[in-house]
Amino acid sequence: MIKKYIATAAIASLGAVAMVAPAAAEMELSFYGGYQTAPHSRVKGTRANGTAYSNLIGWDGKSFEAPPYYGMRAMWWRDSGLGFGMEFTHSKFYAPGAEMPAGFSRLEFTDGHNIITANVMKRWDNKWGKFTPYVGAGIGFAMPHVDVTENGNRTFGYQVTGPAAKAIAGVKYDLNDRWGLFSEYQFTISQNEADLENGGTMKTRLISNALNFGVSYSF
Repeated sequence: MIKKYIATAAIASLGAVAMVAPAAAEMELSFYGGYQTAPHSRVKGTRANGTAYSNLIGWDGKSFEAPPYYGMRAMWWRDSGLGFGMEFTHSKFYAPGAEMPAGFSRLEFTDGHNIITANVMKRWDNKWGKFTPYVGAGIGFAMPHVDVTENGNRTFGYQVTGPAAKAIAGVKYDLNDRWGLFSEYQFTISQNEADLENGGTMKTRLISNALNFGVSYSF
């Protein structure tokens, strides 16, 4: 049921962006990296043998280890300062060994915990000279690479695990009429339900706080 809801929401979001895009005055492509943290969340579910588990995990983000944290965004801006677009963010979550449920030897989303959203944003062009502040929000879904080993049962692959949302606040510096540099804070939350090998299950809510630095190109 939840995956059907996610698919419907994703199609509706993409359709809304496609309807708005042709009326846009400018297209902007943005690419970023940065530092991502991942606060505690509870992981619960059932093992392959049917026994239940519930553990509080203090996730590690390890932003600069391969594969690194990164993201990309395409926005269609109107003359009013409103923008509509899509964003992909590749974040990571590692569970420390001492905090994993009994029987787990690996629990991570490191290839990675991918978030795809449809965004609505507002900017104030050249409000402070060459500096343009902006804010935004997005809704979409999580498609992590689930990497879990539980009592020898290995789960290793991409899954659509649940809805996701993000909030953004930042500022861009114009190098010229095409290129710009930007820094932003990005908050992301997702609700995840994953299927584990041989009948196991896992549920968790994942949150990331990120300080991004990137480059943008407008045309």
